[in-house]
This record gives sequence, C-alpha cells and structure tokens, in this order.
Amino acid sequence: MDDCLFCSIVAGDVPAEVVHVTERTVAFRDINPQAPTHVLVVPREHHRDAAALAAADPQASAELVSTAAAVAAAEGHGEAYRMVFNTGAGAGQTVFHAHLHVVAGRDLGWPPG
Repeated sequence: MDDCLFCSIVAGDVPAEVVHVTERTVAFRDINPQAPTHVLVVPREHHRDAAALAAADPQASAELVSTAAAVAAAEGHGEAYRMVFNTGAGAGQTVFHAHLHVVAGRDLGWPPG
C-alpha cells in the first residue's frame, strides 16, 4: 500500500531499527517507546488490523505471536513481556497496518495504562 508507513518500512524505503526478520514478519523498535523494550512486529503483507489479518491469513497472525516471543527472548525478557494489538482508532491504533507491540523491561501491572 503506497501510503502505509509500515509497508514502507517493510520495503526498506523508510529506515527503522529492525531487530528480527522472518519470511512473513519484520520486527523493529517503536519510535516512541513506552518501556525499555518496545518492538513492533508487522506482517510483510498489508492488512488493516489484527482482526483483518486473522481472517485473511491465520498462519501469519500466529507467526506474529511466535516472532514476538523470539524478540522478547532475544531482548532478555522471555519470562515477562506483554503483547498488545490495538484494533481501531478508538483502541489507540494509529497506523492502519496490523502490528503487535512487544513491551517489556518495566513493571507491567494490570490494568495497563
């Protein structure tokens, strides 16, 4: 998608600090981190949000989760990390390309926020 920031990052047209790559995913550091570790995991293929991704390609959806686990482990947080999907503007989604936040390295009490 031409005007999608994350598609541009996946294509290599926009720089990002990439930390993990698979055949179907790219993981890169969030430019506005909310914790010492804050990485976004995106599918290479464009889908508007997590629900659209799960409906269109359940295997890619599952790979986002396994990539998130690999990122957390590589960052030294394999035992305690949070995975977050924001779906829709009302839930805080600001880039409309499915993505999973991996957050770790600080107290992540409940409820979030």
